[in-house]
Amino acid sequence: MTTVAPDGDLNDFTLDTFEADGVTHPIYRRGTGPAVIIITELPGITPQVLGFANRVVAIGCSVVLPQLYGTPGRRPFEGSRVSDIAYNLRSSVRACVSREFSAFALNKTSPIANWLRALARAEHQRCGGPGVGAVGMCFSGGFSLAMATDPSVVAPVMSQPSLPLGLNAARRGSIDVSPDDLDVVASRCTAEGLRVLGLRFNGDRLVPGERFAYLAERLGDGFVAVELEQADGNPAALDNPVLSDHHSVLTGSLIDEVGQPTRDTLDRVLELFTARLLTE
Repeated sequence: MTTVAPDGDLNDFTLDTFEADGVTHPIYRRGTGPAVIIITELPGITPQVLGFANRVVAIGCSVVLPQLYGTPGRRPFEGSRVSDIAYNLRSSVRACVSREFSAFALNKTSPIANWLRALARAEHQRCGGPGVGAVGMCFSGGFSLAMATDPSVVAPVMSQPSLPLGLNAARRGSIDVSPDDLDVVASRCTAEGLRVLGLRFNGDRLVPGERFAYLAERLGDGFVAVELEQADGNPAALDNPVLSDHHSVLTGSLIDEVGQPTRDTLDRVLELFTARLLTE
């Protein structure tokens, strides 16, 4: 029996809102210290995402979780097979059709990136430190990369970045960030030593290998890829009506045991935040 990722409790987080350029979203906060913005995977802010946030708090950072879709605190698979599928599809469809996200566009930064950059600047001013961290997961994976055009973002992490949807070769070999924004990030990698951490499982059809190859080409040494094997994932993650491959590196497919490749990857993310945000 493998150990699954820990859950967190939404009641431990403080609800607030953030507005920028006429756009307002709820945000959940916890902790003290330099900020890490965690942009949740679909279908929403799950207990395991909250559990990951608690680990970031435990190293001495504060966390901020924007609610962009889904029901905060709800498990993706907690009811009947029909209701679970309906909830996941409902959240996914709403995200895909929203004007804030560019789920199907090629070489385009989603409009939500402007709001997230403003949030990063505000949290940097509020929490202090050398800058902020940003974690994007699945649907939001590329958002953290787009945020890294802002100087306040010094520790970006892309966990299983799934956009644009890999419907053809062009989309599989791209990311939901415009070429101009990628140029800005690449310049920061060269001039400032910025490093973008990317996480994926080999064989995950939502995160094709061509995407990481493209990022390595565009960012050079600035892109640090961690690619896990399907055998490294937690078998419990596939006991659901939706997933057939391991996908969620830091949550659902994590084996929370020292020495496991997924746990090593989680620790590597936390070490990045420690090095970039907590070490003067």
